[in-house]
Amino acid sequence: MARRNAAEILAGLAVLVVAAGFLAYALATSGSAGVPGYSFSAEFDRVDGLSVGSDVRMAGVKVGTVTGTTIDTKTYLAVVDFTVQKNIALPSDTSAAITSQSLLGGDYLALVPGGSEAMLKPGGRVTITQGSVSLEDLLGKFIFSVTDLVSGLKKNGQPSGTGSGSAP
Repeated sequence: MARRNAAEILAGLAVLVVAAGFLAYALATSGSAGVPGYSFSAEFDRVDGLSVGSDVRMAGVKVGTVTGTTIDTKTYLAVVDFTVQKNIALPSDTSAAITSQSLLGGDYLALVPGGSEAMLKPGGRVTITQGSVSLEDLLGKFIFSVTDLVSGLKKNGQPSGTGSGSAP
């Protein structure tokens, strides 16, 4: 019986070591440590789905990381703090939009550089922004617009497809 307990303990330890190895590998390769670089901020009306650690992308390439989200108590807008790699300069008319990676989620901050020759200084604020779009709101508007269209057609006496049987 002592051999059986020792074997179970060794098997349990082996499982824990393997699990710790997978965890260490996942943390090392996930990119969750952030991208070192210059800090910037932007204000949005909504930041649904965006969280600390989300990607900051330019032309689909990860160039930074979201480092914080807060609320401005004077304007009631969401302030997003983020970093951008040191080798990337942002024109002063750069725009930022919260974009969804897929229908299942995975929002990120998309930067679109402008054409200005003046560059944002580290710690600067991106002023041209577009907040996140709620999929639920879009579906609700679509459903109500279809309902209004159908009820409008019925009120205007449009044929419903059930003819009287007479041919022209």
